[in-house]
Amino acid sequence: MPDDQRDDQRPDDQRPDDDRPDNDQHDDQRPADDRPDNDRPDNDGLVWDDTPELSHPILVAAFEGWNDAGSAASEAGAWLARRFGAERFAWVDPEVHFDFQSRRPEVELVDGVTRAITWPANELFAVRVDGPHDLVVLRGVEPHYRWRSFCRAVQRVAGVTGCELAVTFGALLADVPHTRDPRVTGTASDPELVDRLGLARSRYEGPTGIVGVLQDSFRGAGVASASLWAPVPHYVAAPPHPVATRAILGRFAGLAGLTLDLSELDGVAEAWRRRVDEVAAGDDDITSYVRSLEERFDTDDPIEGELPSGDSLAAELERFLREQRGDT
Repeated sequence: MPDDQRDDQRPDDQRPDDDRPDNDQHDDQRPADDRPDNDRPDNDGLVWDDTPELSHPILVAAFEGWNDAGSAASEAGAWLARRFGAERFAWVDPEVHFDFQSRRPEVELVDGVTRAITWPANELFAVRVDGPHDLVVLRGVEPHYRWRSFCRAVQRVAGVTGCELAVTFGALLADVPHTRDPRVTGTASDPELVDRLGLARSRYEGPTGIVGVLQDSFRGAGVASASLWAPVPHYVAAPPHPVATRAILGRFAGLAGLTLDLSELDGVAEAWRRRVDEVAAGDDDITSYVRSLEERFDTDDPIEGELPSGDSLAAELERFLREQRGDT
């Protein structure tokens, strides 16, 4: 190379230090792999407020949307967070996963002045309870975009907080009478968990929601997971549906070995049933239809995956989780 070659024509490693490219170049000019996490194109939107210390936590996830007939599942998740004074420790940025023309933010006015705009939220709460397991409760809305990266965000939270089990809540419309307690079913894709807890191996084929995708992502990541589903009478599907919400919470308490005071919710559920009874009594066709559903319900054999109740279910889950941790 000629001695008089200009410095700016030399390779970077041969230029004087003062002439080398600035190492603090703008993030947008860096290769994607070198950018801070929040600037990467594959960012999942997860934002941490804090990292809680929890005891053998179980992750509970419930979403408004397709898997939430009568809002029964999302209300069950919300009840857990409200009941125990949960603390939010992380959230998923809605900018990454939502179409705001489909799910618009809401504005709150006080005396005609804008006070706040509420965006569709997926938030994670630390719930400390008196029992063998604390909870991580994901309350949210089924996202519109980038479901796989959304599931990776949830998996990250489960990993960082040390969740031993993930449980999703769901509710579906069904031909069941409002006069009977719902039969909550439990499904899982892990063969050992299915056998140990008497759950059903999922055989559903067809369109799915974020609950199904999240369950599959847990399976792929090797995280033990189950899903609890309550049926909602299709002829009274308008939310809220406290009977189905109460059924989900009761079954989850049995699964997780928790003691939940559901007496207030019992009262709300009974009041809801009385109102529906009053409406049905005024229409002969509805009365006849409900009676036919009752007869079918009372004569049907227990459906596969209907959860057993009592301490045996919680004890079996504890044995399964201890074996997963390697405890003796």
